[in-house]
Formats: sequence, structure tokens, C-alpha cells
Amino acid sequence: MYDFDEIVERRGTSSYKWDSMPADDVLPMWVADMDFCTAPAVVEALERRVRHGVFGYARVPGAWYDALGGWFERRHGWTIDREHVLTVDGVVPALSAVIKALTEPGDKVIVQTPAYNCFFSSIRNNGCVASESNLVYRDGTYTMDYDDLEARAADPDAKVMLLCSPHNPVGRVWSREELRRAGEICLRHGVVVIADEIHCDLIAPGYTHIPFATLGEEFERGSVTCVAPSKTFNLAGVQVAAIVAANPSIRRRIDRALNINEVGEINVFAVEALIAAYNEGAAWLDELRVYLHENYLCLCRFFESRLPHLRVLPLEGTYLVWIDCKALGIPSAEIAQTLLEKGRLKVNGGTMYGAAGEGFIRINIATRRENVLRALEAIGNIYGQ
Repeated sequence: MYDFDEIVERRGTSSYKWDSMPADDVLPMWVADMDFCTAPAVVEALERRVRHGVFGYARVPGAWYDALGGWFERRHGWTIDREHVLTVDGVVPALSAVIKALTEPGDKVIVQTPAYNCFFSSIRNNGCVASESNLVYRDGTYTMDYDDLEARAADPDAKVMLLCSPHNPVGRVWSREELRRAGEICLRHGVVVIADEIHCDLIAPGYTHIPFATLGEEFERGSVTCVAPSKTFNLAGVQVAAIVAANPSIRRRIDRALNINEVGEINVFAVEALIAAYNEGAAWLDELRVYLHENYLCLCRFFESRLPHLRVLPLEGTYLVWIDCKALGIPSAEIAQTLLEKGRLKVNGGTMYGAAGEGFIRINIATRRENVLRALEAIGNIYGQ
């Protein structure tokens, strides 16, 4: 029903992903947005709003909260109390505001590395220190290091933990048992969990996203969750997100931080886009997930035949494929630079996600299949056997 192979020209649209390239022949598969048009219902809602012609300050109506709550109830079994929700113009500003609210300069923020690169800037910009708990990489997958997490949470300077769920860049969808064990450690030491669940709707077949807040009342009150339709429906440029904080004391502190940072207001288009996406976008998303999984399988088959010495990690969630290139014996940054210069392909080198990302690259496969095939040929021509 939906054509994800449609050619949509993004060059010349002020696209950060495409218009930042050094030349028009470079294929960008780095920044985490998609090359697909969003769900038709979202486009129609925005067109209606544009035709109104007046774009003043917006209040957030009850329909916005109903759409948010209805989506998470239907898709994830999470009942969100409207009173627990704070609006914000993006998940990264949300993370920064929550860190500001719950820490003092010099405090430590636990991150499980390799980790989304903006985690580090959000920590640094608040004068805090990243306490890096490296994930355990074994047999082609990642698990949490609970002993290390326990030691870091026990540090009196550790105030919060950033939980990336699903995890960017390694692609894990954490199980209920993994989340519970990590949560129990944080609860035991009074460390608040900040769950970045922005990729929660982009889950591969056979996996289920578990919202951290659904683990139980104590987990809900000891955590803050950041969500948005931006990755799900390719709405990053619309700038809309939500912070869900059940603990009233924590919520008041975050609300103040949002006002200090002046990022708590969303615009008229953000209101309409979220309502339309969450109320009418389910069928589009279901087809998108199938297409993304087929892109991933296509990539896996290519690596098996042309690049068997490199390991593609299981993509349980997100559309960001994490690839182990250690067999090449080349630093990640050099691999990324070579692919750019010789393959005309832009990917992310692993070390931008911390030292634990050395030897890996990240590839965004949320683009039409033709682009995926072109990217694979570029990699195969340079590093294939």
C-alpha cells in the first residue's frame, strides 16, 4: 500500500543528512533520519494546518495527550497518566533538561557504552562526568555488565543512569529480565533511570519493546522516560517529544529545568503531527517495519557472500546496523574516511560512540532498497574478499 521505494529528492531541502555532503555523488547513510515520506495522515494534517494560515503560539490540547496515551497503551501496554507528561521540543533537549534537574555539576551520569553520541554532550554541557559502563561484547551480541553497573551505581557521585532502550548504536532490544536487573541495581543505590525510548516502535520481528516504566510502580517512580514520534514517523525536523515522570518531586524539578532551558514549548505543527501520527499512522508503521527488516536481511546476505570476515550484529531494534570490522585491523575512523573518499558512502565510525565503539561502523538502512544495494557494493568493492 505504501511505496518505500519511491524516489524522494532530499538534496536542496536543507537536509542535514544530505546537504552536508561534500559532493552530490556521496550517499549519506549516517544521521538517524529516514529517506521516506512520513505517513500520509501526517502530511494531510499538516497541510490542513498550513491552509489555516495563522501560526501563533500553540497550547497543547487534550487531543495531543489522548493520542500519546492511546498509542502507548495500544502498542506497548503502557498506561500513561496525562499528569505525568511534560512537553518538550526533542528527546536530546529532554535528556539535557532531565540531567540538569537531577544533578549538580561534577556529578556522575552512568552510560552504557558504546552509547549514542549526544549522551556525552548532554552530560558535558551540564558540567557532569560520564561514568562509562562498557557493554559486554561476546559471541556477536551485547549484554549488560551488571557487576560493573553495580560498582558505578554505588558511587555516591552517581545520580542518574542513561538507559538507551532500544539501544543505539548496538541494536539491542532489552528483555524484561535485563531491564529489571539493571533497574534493581539503580533503585538499590538511589540512581534515577533516564530511559531514552525514542526507537521503541522500530522493533524487528520476534522482539518486543518493554517500556521501563511498566516494570512496576517502584521502577516507574524511580525513572523518567523520554519518547517521541520523530524516529518512528520521520518527524525529527518537526521537533516534538514528551517526558513522562510519575514521581511528582522529580517532575517539578524537570519542569523547572525545561523552563530554564526554554525548550518546553512545542509549535503548532508539532501538535498536529503527533496527533495524526499516533491516531492514524499504525498501518504505515507496520509496513515500514517490514520494509526495514527486508533491507536488513538484504544487507546480511551481502555480507555473508562478499564480506564474510566482517560481522553484522543482530538488528533487534532501530534501523541502525552495527557492524564489527575488527578483522580488517583498521581504526573505525579510517574505515569511515576510506568509504567516504573511495566508495562515496558516508557512514558513522564507531568511536563517535565512545572508545568501546572502536572497530565498528554504523550504517543507517532507512532508505530505499536501491540505496542499500549501492552502499553494499561500495563496501564490497573496497573491503570484500
